[in-house]
Amino acid sequence: MTTHFDCIIIGTGPAGISAALYTLRAGLTTALFDTGESGLCKAERIDNYYGFPGGISGAALLAAGREQAAALGAHLFAEEVVRIEGIDGIRVHTVDRLCTASALLLATGARRQSAPVPGLRELEGKGVSACAICDGFFHRGKPVAVLGSGAFAAAEARELVPLASEVTVLTNGETPTADFGGLPLLTAPLARVEGEERLTGVLLEDGTRRALSGLFLAVGKASAVSLALPAGILTGPDGITVDRQMRTNLPGVFAAGDCTGGLLQIAKAAGEGAVAGTEMVTWVRKKA
Repeated sequence: MTTHFDCIIIGTGPAGISAALYTLRAGLTTALFDTGESGLCKAERIDNYYGFPGGISGAALLAAGREQAAALGAHLFAEEVVRIEGIDGIRVHTVDRLCTASALLLATGARRQSAPVPGLRELEGKGVSACAICDGFFHRGKPVAVLGSGAFAAAEARELVPLASEVTVLTNGETPTADFGGLPLLTAPLARVEGEERLTGVLLEDGTRRALSGLFLAVGKASAVSLALPAGILTGPDGITVDRQMRTNLPGVFAAGDCTGGLLQIAKAAGEGAVAGTEMVTWVRKKA
């Protein structure tokens, strides 16, 4: 059975929900597919987003956004999208469902890779972070490390240098492929991340122990293109390629938020989502 919507949005983070608020208020039927992988879920406290002087957790912000969309009549699906097609009509496939749409928005975020290191997952949001520009402030004047070996890791390290007392790069056995500007490099594999209620440091397999206030994950590339490439959507080094109206190269297909690269921040994602939402309304009404 095929279900048609005016708009389909993949991703229920700040970009996806912001777009949905515009399409729903314009009276367009809108389906939202939850990717289930938002990095915001791991954010213990957000202090740099408008309107929350006391801070808010990432999980609470996500829940509030989804509740707002649901109240406006959004169709919310907790199903993984496995394939999209944007030529000769927009089609979105899950394991059990096929949906068509007049307009599609990719707002899947930038799925950061992690590493199978004991203690790492348990301390996410407790000193282990996936965003230097978000959380580096909390570790000013203290030693931190970046886990990664490529350009993404080098960029995160540069954000931390003006704040931390020392920035160490942990390549976890990988050969560095970027210029880390003379920062200390420890290339031995990680044995474990240490700490109970909060991160205290790391132990390497060669016996080296490093005391840390913060550990920033920057493994691999911060991009989300697995759905875009098979559909023929153009991508670049940082993610999905869009113009100022958040349009991709496929008619009726838009992208917004972290999956387009650039500044990986909530404010930027929400702003791009608003642009994409208004453009989707214009597109659907032209086709009607």
